Amino acid sequence: MSETLPLRLVLASASPARRKILQAAGIEPDVLVSGVDESLVVTDRAEELCLELARLKAQAVLTRLSPGAGQRTLVIGCDSVLAFDGEILGKPTDPADATGRWLRMRGRSGVLHSGHCLVDVSAGRRAEAVASTTVHFADISDDEIAAYVASGEPLAVAGAFTIDGLGGAFVERIEGDPGTVVGLSMPLLRRLLAELDLRITDLWTKVAPGGQSVESVGNVRS
Repeated sequence: MSETLPLRLVLASASPARRKILQAAGIEPDVLVSGVDESLVVTDRAEELCLELARLKAQAVLTRLSPGAGQRTLVIGCDSVLAFDGEILGKPTDPADATGRWLRMRGRSGVLHSGHCLVDVSAGRRAEAVASTTVHFADISDDEIAAYVASGEPLAVAGAFTIDGLGGAFVERIEGDPGTVVGLSMPLLRRLLAELDLRITDLWTKVAPGGQSVESVGNVRS
């Protein structure tokens, strides 16, 4: 086809943090939660686990999509895990689990892996990769751990911490892309788009003052 087609990006995740990363980068995604049972994938390799879960999330959403005419649809599935002391740490099971993790992690470091699976529905093509970032945790006190766990935040995220919320105060530094730790790496997304012969600028949108409307500022040549 010779005409330009607007791009639609569907985020296969309920994570508000991932959506905010995209929005901050000028991309307004549709959100469709995958509902994948993460316990179905069993492996002792963190990179393999997060990438397979990202694939499953993207595929689950693909089966529920109805691509519109005159539109090119992409689906991005993501999943994150923390590799620490030879273990793979997803979301804590309960407050006691979160507390135990922080007692071990404080003053030490781990590697946060985020799998990304990008599918071009219209072209039937896929690009995928894992982004990894080393996280150095502060040597926080027992009282700080108790207060953080009581906030509920660590129970909802992989590795029992964030850098874009309350947990940011407890991370001394990172080595790598901060977006990876939040759950979606924009530099990696740009590279995956390029593998599909697309540009990150094709996904940019312009929001009018007050957020009344969204106007596409990028089109894809197909």
